[in-house]
Amino acid sequence: MAARLKEKYNAEIAPALMAKYNYKSVMQIPRLNKIVINVGVGDAKENSKALDAVLADITMIAGQKAVPTTARKSVANFKLREGMKIGAKVTLRGDRMYEFMDRLFNFALPRVRDFKGINPNAFDGRGNYALGLKEQLIFPEIDYDKVEKIRGMDICFVTTAVNDDEAREMLKLFGAPFAE
Repeated sequence: MAARLKEKYNAEIAPALMAKYNYKSVMQIPRLNKIVINVGVGDAKENSKALDAVLADITMIAGQKAVPTTARKSVANFKLREGMKIGAKVTLRGDRMYEFMDRLFNFALPRVRDFKGINPNAFDGRGNYALGLKEQLIFPEIDYDKVEKIRGMDICFVTTAVNDDEAREMLKLFGAPFAE
């Protein structure tokens, strides 16, 4: 089964962007390159089980194995040494990326309490969008009873768009629930 949003992109979104921005070539149309899901686990230095639980949660949410991330530098104030495992991330591409985005926009985000939409200004100036979530419980794959600690996560949408307006328009056409 091909991803529903991938078919929608090829059939509707790409032609709409081509018409709106008057591109000369189809290669100029912004595309979604990858989605990176990242979770920092600050207490992983004392409790190694915390990192295992986060890796399992992220793997379940993304449908792809998560990898642990390590500290790049030693910071004495945080009792942190270079090379310590302090987080988890997973990079989604292709059909998995579109399926995750579909689940995020249509199932997970509407489950957030008092949800008014995602921030339309969280672009980085180069067409990439970053989204922070306060808890992993909004995903239907996570079993509430098995969660020992509620953790947030960063989700970054990396696009080929040249500027933020093109990326915002593309994500809007994908169905991103931007706040007004």
